[in-house]
Amino acid sequence: MFDVKIHATGSDGNCVSISNGAVTILVDVGLPKTKVEKILLAAGIDPTKIHSIWITHEHQDHCRGLGFADKYKIPVYASEGTLKALERLDSGKVIKAGNSICFEAFSITNHMFVTAFNVSHDAMEPLGFAIQSGAGKVSVMMDTGYVTDEMLHAMANSDIYVFECNHDEDMVVNGDYPDVTKSRVLADTGHLSNEAAASALAKLVHGLGEKIYLTHMSSNNNMPALAQGTVKRALKAKGLLAGKHYELEVL
Repeated sequence: MFDVKIHATGSDGNCVSISNGAVTILVDVGLPKTKVEKILLAAGIDPTKIHSIWITHEHQDHCRGLGFADKYKIPVYASEGTLKALERLDSGKVIKAGNSICFEAFSITNHMFVTAFNVSHDAMEPLGFAIQSGAGKVSVMMDTGYVTDEMLHAMANSDIYVFECNHDEDMVVNGDYPDVTKSRVLADTGHLSNEAAASALAKLVHGLGEKIYLTHMSSNNNMPALAQGTVKRALKAKGLLAGKHYELEVL
């Protein structure tokens, strides 16, 4: 089984580490580089042993700490659009949606494959990532306004889902945000609502002991209990119960 750690999530910064015991990668480094270094060391992760960093898109809460990659000379992978926006096209490594990159470890069972897939967000060319090896499969879907069949196909049969569950739509509509901000959050290129996340997870989770991490939660327009309850109800409608058929953690 993969070892997945959510080191930071939300509008202040996002950072996830994924290890199969032989290869360790990071998805996003949205904290200042010194904080990235500190949280990894506190988690027992040696920065010099990180194989690569994968950036979902160019917004600061996902890439603020790229100086960490420079310090430790860690390769940075992202879409061409993201690397252009970050002015790192010459130094970064491009991955396209639908393509996979394999990292060879000590044996075939420890190879790690990372496959990119398109998401819908107001960034240049945002991506999600599905990571596979003999340890199983992890899917990481950060900022997206909605979930497409293409995304569901890319994430299908994962053992672990790192899933955006950003807001409750009623809280956004009735909240204090300016109308332009409300429109951005609720748009197809905005962020994923509790209901949309629950609907997608109900299509993905089969009750085989999957682990679900609900992430990137708005501090103004969501509550952990609300997000958790929405997902649990959708999965219960399929006959799946938390703690018995799957594990659920809200971050």
